[in-house]
Amino acid sequence: MVHNAYDSFQLLTNCPARIDAVESHKSKLFAGCYDGSLRIYSPQSPSSEELRQDSYLLETTVTGFSKKPIVAMKVLASRELLLSLSESIAFHKLPNLETVAVITKAKGANAYSWDDRRGFLCFSRQKRVCVFKHDGGGGFVEVRDYGVPDTVKSISWCGENICLGIRKEYVILNTANGTLSEVFPSGRVAPPLVTSLPSGELLLGKVRLLRSPYPLIQTIVLQNIRHLVKSNNAVIVGLDNSVHALFPVSIGAQIVQLTASGNFEEALALCKLLPSEESSLRAAKESSIHTRFAHYLFENGSYEEAMEHFLASQVDITHVLSMYPSILLPKTTMIPPPDKMLDISGEEASLSRGSSGFSDDMESSFLESEGNAALESKKMSHNTLMALIKYLQKKRPSIIEKATSEGTEEVISDAVGKTYGAYDSSKTKKSNKGRGTISLNSGAREMAAILDTALLQALLHTGQSGAAVELLKGVNYCDVKICEEILMKSKSYSALLELFKSNSMHHEALKLLNQLSEESKSNQSQTEMKQIFSPELIIEYLKPLCRTDPMLVLEYSMLVLESCPTQTIDLFLSGNISADLVNSYLKQHAPNMQGRYLELMMAMKETAVSGNLQNEMVQIYLSEVLDLHAALSAQQKWDDKDHPPERKKLLSALENISGYNPQTLLKRLPRDALYEERAVILGKMNQHELALSIYVHKLHAPDLALAYCDRIYESVSFLPSGKPSSNIYLTLLQIYLNPKKSAKDFAKRIVALGSFESSDTTKMMESVLSSKVKGGRSKKIVAIEGAEDMMRAGLSSSTDSGRSDVDVEEPMEEGNSTVMISEVLDLLSQRWERINGAQALKLLPRETKLQNLLPFLAPLLRNSSEAHRNYSVIKSLRQSENLQVKEELYKHRKGVVLVTSDSMCSLCNKKIGASVFAVYPNGKTLVHFVCFKDSQGMKAVSKTSHGRRR
Repeated sequence: MVHNAYDSFQLLTNCPARIDAVESHKSKLFAGCYDGSLRIYSPQSPSSEELRQDSYLLETTVTGFSKKPIVAMKVLASRELLLSLSESIAFHKLPNLETVAVITKAKGANAYSWDDRRGFLCFSRQKRVCVFKHDGGGGFVEVRDYGVPDTVKSISWCGENICLGIRKEYVILNTANGTLSEVFPSGRVAPPLVTSLPSGELLLGKVRLLRSPYPLIQTIVLQNIRHLVKSNNAVIVGLDNSVHALFPVSIGAQIVQLTASGNFEEALALCKLLPSEESSLRAAKESSIHTRFAHYLFENGSYEEAMEHFLASQVDITHVLSMYPSILLPKTTMIPPPDKMLDISGEEASLSRGSSGFSDDMESSFLESEGNAALESKKMSHNTLMALIKYLQKKRPSIIEKATSEGTEEVISDAVGKTYGAYDSSKTKKSNKGRGTISLNSGAREMAAILDTALLQALLHTGQSGAAVELLKGVNYCDVKICEEILMKSKSYSALLELFKSNSMHHEALKLLNQLSEESKSNQSQTEMKQIFSPELIIEYLKPLCRTDPMLVLEYSMLVLESCPTQTIDLFLSGNISADLVNSYLKQHAPNMQGRYLELMMAMKETAVSGNLQNEMVQIYLSEVLDLHAALSAQQKWDDKDHPPERKKLLSALENISGYNPQTLLKRLPRDALYEERAVILGKMNQHELALSIYVHKLHAPDLALAYCDRIYESVSFLPSGKPSSNIYLTLLQIYLNPKKSAKDFAKRIVALGSFESSDTTKMMESVLSSKVKGGRSKKIVAIEGAEDMMRAGLSSSTDSGRSDVDVEEPMEEGNSTVMISEVLDLLSQRWERINGAQALKLLPRETKLQNLLPFLAPLLRNSSEAHRNYSVIKSLRQSENLQVKEELYKHRKGVVLVTSDSMCSLCNKKIGASVFAVYPNGKTLVHFVCFKDSQGMKAVSKTSHGRRR
């Protein structure tokens, strides 16, 4: 026996006559006896309208109710009639039992069926089936009579038709035409039995066997059962001389029994039968049963099935996690101490019965003591943890959604200046993430923190580090303190980084990244770690932070600036961090990388480098060169003609960068070195004469001087408003022709520039004046008069001024000086097309031989003659073209137009007559001159209005 579905109770006993039929009406019991009498029994105590578990006493005996034994009885409650089958079918009025009708044609009937909905009665007699209809009063009217092939053993209405059990088969009798249709055989042993169900269907007995999925539920031992009759609230069992009643046990009580005995599936099935008005009770019962069933399955190793029942029970996740004591959970107000399973109480207790024979106490627990080490190991096995992971993953979406919604409401309330009662001002956790502490009275987020912390640990214990990383990448509420400790112990650094990142703990994440990068460098054998935790990861981490926290980016970019300079500079540029801010930070914390940063920035994005930064970069280059000069000078190894990488870099910057301050740089140059740098700087200041003097007299490099002039000439010629000028070449020519200028003149000009003190300037110029010229030849230098004019010309020596650097009208004095005539002739022969020949010839000494000037004059004169000839040809062509135009004009003027009396104006369509007329260029179209003027005026007006509209 599984459980009690019915309680058996003896209603009456020791009936003096054998009971052949039994029926009930309200609380009374009718017993039809073998002697034809009808005995009516009533409960001992006052009763309601139903049978009850009580001793029934004889109330009335109706002797002679029928002449023969009563075969069957049926109470027709809707019509207050009692139908009895004895020698015939009779109807008696309840409760007085007076006879209403007797169907004499039913004499000898052995089976009947009543259709209460339509008031139709069908019965079988011998080989006939008769149908009668209740007329609504006290009579019955015969409807039809049907013949059948054999005696009917069972009969029941089937809608409009009748189902009959004949011989060993079932047939359907069509009441419209009387035809019979075979259904199926009833079997060799079992007789045909048919009965109607409340749903309108028929139950046909074929084989009397109990088969799965309908197992035996309960066995009630009663001997000599003669009748089974369904009453309004019980099943009446008629024996020979007694009557028992089987009262159904309430569904709630059956659920209690099944749950207590461990038949959880049957208990859940019965929960579905609870009435809809008890939905809350049904939900509570199902939850409790699912919980108990889950514990039972868990203890027996069915972990995944257990978790499915935990899900169905909607039990709090803390209840499930209490079964995993090794999983650490955050300390919140939501975690109760490990308790036993919930008891079934309240409504369930009211549904239990003292007569059921089962205990209703639901306080027994399936949780054993957790002190056993073996049990601990079992609960943390791979299978149990995998089941827990699936459970938590299914619970997670709804909990995270609630937590996120709760955080959103908090943010909105803070934005409008209001606070809900559930949130106080001491909260430290953000709306969707936090730094390890969870705000009190935040139920959804506390639950989310418990779930995510447990899920992360379960993933790590089962070796699913990748899944742990994915969990932390999304919105999560993992407890930082617990998870950090666990991840550090398990060396799950990728997950730990995601934990820090998701909680905005960028300092901790970057420190960890740097530590891992340094460890991978120190231990070369750990190739895997080196590949995963490279310095580039720090740059990737910093990229999203450029706009939100640039100072943090600058602080931690210093860790990788030396190892990954290009990527770091690209980080600064892509993140739109202010270049001045980056430069200032580098200058303070990494001065050795400042120049490198500016170099890469210039190479990547030159337009982003301001003049201030360009000046700073050149200053850095100059400082490096000055440090090199000081070091080599101390060792007496400095040579101004050498160009180490530092000098090359400085010279390139001085020539190609225009944003620096040349006057400031000029002050830092040493007095007796770096002449080439000085020349470039002077050129940037448009002091071309001083620059060329250094190239010629100090560096002894006419080729550099010529290249300098070429750069100036080309830069001016390609300006939008610039014109090619030969002044710069004339300036160089003047320097060659006057190798020794007045020392005072140069001193005044350099002092005006502010590069040296006057005493230093004098010494410098003396060294310039005492230097030897190219080729080692000593040359005598003579002073040039008119120092004031030369100084004025030098200070205004700018190629873009449009004036010559020398006053060409003023003849040069000659004396016993020797000019650099070879350099002069080379310059004239190489750049003859860029030099004004007339001005150059005025500057040359009178003793210059014409033969030496042949390489200069020959192409110059040839070019001049060619240009003159070309101009003459062009002039002739233009004159010829002018003559052709005039001839064409004369030809058009000779045109003849014939005007007759029939000639019409093309505009007004009137005759020309003697009016002034005009002819269109085609020579044929004639118009009045007045019409022509009017048409021209109209065109002008239309053009003006059209332009205004546009």
